Amino acid sequence: MQYASTRGHAAEQTFSEILLGGLAPDGGLYLPCEYPQVSADELNTWRKLSYADLAFAVLSKFATDIPAVDLKAITDKTYTSVVYCNARTGEDAAQITPLRVLESSEQRSLLLQALSNGPTLAFKDMAMQLLGNLFEYTLAKNNAELNIFGATSGDTGSAAEYAMRGKKGIRVFMLSPHKKMSAFQTAQMFSLQDPNIFNIAVEGVFDDCQDMVKAVSNDLGYKQQQKIGTVNSINWARVVAQVVYYFRGYLSATTSNDQKVSFTVPSGNFGNICAGHIARMMGLPIEKLVVATNENDVLDEFFRTGIYRVRKSAETWHTTSPSMDISKASNFERFVFDLLGGDAARVKALFNKVETQGGFDLSGQPGSDGDEFQKIAQFGFVSGKSVHADRLKTICAVEKNYSITIDTHTADGIKVALEHTEPGVPMIVLETALPAKFNETIKEALGRDAERPVGFENIESLPQRFTVMSTDVTKMKAFIAEKTGL
Repeated sequence: MQYASTRGHAAEQTFSEILLGGLAPDGGLYLPCEYPQVSADELNTWRKLSYADLAFAVLSKFATDIPAVDLKAITDKTYTSVVYCNARTGEDAAQITPLRVLESSEQRSLLLQALSNGPTLAFKDMAMQLLGNLFEYTLAKNNAELNIFGATSGDTGSAAEYAMRGKKGIRVFMLSPHKKMSAFQTAQMFSLQDPNIFNIAVEGVFDDCQDMVKAVSNDLGYKQQQKIGTVNSINWARVVAQVVYYFRGYLSATTSNDQKVSFTVPSGNFGNICAGHIARMMGLPIEKLVVATNENDVLDEFFRTGIYRVRKSAETWHTTSPSMDISKASNFERFVFDLLGGDAARVKALFNKVETQGGFDLSGQPGSDGDEFQKIAQFGFVSGKSVHADRLKTICAVEKNYSITIDTHTADGIKVALEHTEPGVPMIVLETALPAKFNETIKEALGRDAERPVGFENIESLPQRFTVMSTDVTKMKAFIAEKTGL
């Protein structure tokens, strides 16, 4: 399996060659030269597999340069009930991502796929724990080291840091928007005292952090000298790790390959739902992929109109589902590449226009950049938007109707999912995080605190270690160089 850039000017590479990096040298994102296909017989066989074995089966189609025995050992080490057991009681931890049936009738079938059973109580653990083990394996084989430089709007940072803490040869430099995460999210990251973890609070919004990561990644000389890698959703290995739970969700919700399901995914950076798109391109019988946004509705606007219009920092809302407070979806380029039929030159031109003019238009209207909006339905995409009042209402309704407390992002997902259900097609909502991570809003909605998993009772009171910095990329580079000594 070879990988090529969405912008067409980088040489094809293997899975291991792109594992430690993010952006391709030409500024594009890596995709497989062709999507591997899954047959009906394979799907039937996969129904019987454990999560770790399913992960091995899916990843084997993409990481063809890693010996099977090594890849199997990595997935076995990653997906265990020891790693994914500390979030809830009363559920079968061995399932890793169990389904909860909320409604089941001829008119509507609504399910919730639990993705927050990992060490940081968020879906990001599902990929990040694997990434940590893949990094450690690859670095050990080459006697190398890696300095991870990433950005987070909330959950990616803690998931990355918990996956990489103490790993030999790895340092983590994680940017986050200063004072724009929940108290729990902030404490989860900043309370880590491991010497290989560096938390940097940036005076700006998430998109400023993300732009700094891209700026450093595009400085190829500095990137090579400082041995910079990334764990953001632009990292291909992280995306493909998320493909696994779409297969698990489908196989758990169906009994026959003739059946279809739909997925609703709370989305800001387009990484999670991009994995669903990839699963669908591999042949997984997905009817709809429903993009659920919050007030920062760049993606919803595109899937309704064909216009991709990024917002400036001043136009990015700070909301009660903060992990989706994103106005430039860095993974979106992968889908646009497929939407344009793999035309790398057009992809490059469109995303250069994003940088220079703030967006592009595929609506087909006079003066637009193309008419591909009419093809979106072929890929199963629809979308919807949820705001603060919707979140409060949905959290209350889910508590009342199903006796489940959900977090704010999952509430956005359920609100939008209910707008797109159809008879005979189960709708699976991907859970984003546990409600304890967003206690302020849970308390506003329900009048009580969210339940705290064991070990997280007083996390906000722990000592915190972080550095506040501006959006000056030059100063950021100097800070990294000082800490690495390279």
